[in-house]
Amino acid sequence: MESQDKVHSSSAPKLVLYSYWQSSCSWRVRFALNLKGLSYEYRAVNLDKGDHFTPEFEKLNPLHYVPVLVDGDVVISDSYAIILHLEQNYPQNPLLPSDPQLRAINLQAASIVSSSIQPLHMMAILKYFEEKFGPKEREAWVQIHLEKGFSALEKLLKDRAGTYSTGDTAYMADVFLAPQIAVAANRFNVDMSKFPTLDAIYKSCIALPEFEASLPERQPDAVP
Repeated sequence: MESQDKVHSSSAPKLVLYSYWQSSCSWRVRFALNLKGLSYEYRAVNLDKGDHFTPEFEKLNPLHYVPVLVDGDVVISDSYAIILHLEQNYPQNPLLPSDPQLRAINLQAASIVSSSIQPLHMMAILKYFEEKFGPKEREAWVQIHLEKGFSALEKLLKDRAGTYSTGDTAYMADVFLAPQIAVAANRFNVDMSKFPTLDAIYKSCIALPEFEASLPERQPDAVP
């Protein structure tokens, strides 16, 4: 694993993020850290080389997944848990609104992405699916489940969205949604015109410097 410093602010104690540039789960954590203005050290975990199966990394996460955040003596894996940890322990630039209903919507939207969309197109799942059923069935599987999740999110957010998912401030829903849309559109050719609310939210997010800094190609371990 490579260790590289990627500092976004000096306003917070140093955090260590174990990340892989192409991981959408890592991407959402980078976006969250940037929105909160938190400095962190970037430690690259090369999934192609099997860094996530080393004894060193297994001590951090026995599931062998990125991201992992180390905050002093606290070690957290899973992007949802990491972002809730950041929200609870670093109150600046909150990622959850104070309004209870909007807060619940943000949590629900984030959960849809992290539980009902992203796990169904993980690299290991798609590799297994293609080996068992072939590339056409693999593509159909991805399209069905991405569009099912996006349809639910479109219905959830269409009457509440402003510039972003629940108004004119980027919150947790946007942190999860924007990287997922980027992956769906660019890697799996999902037509986002079917989901106008989500597409508009995404276009607002990509204009943010915090999102631009979190892009995969901007990371120290990015491969041209």
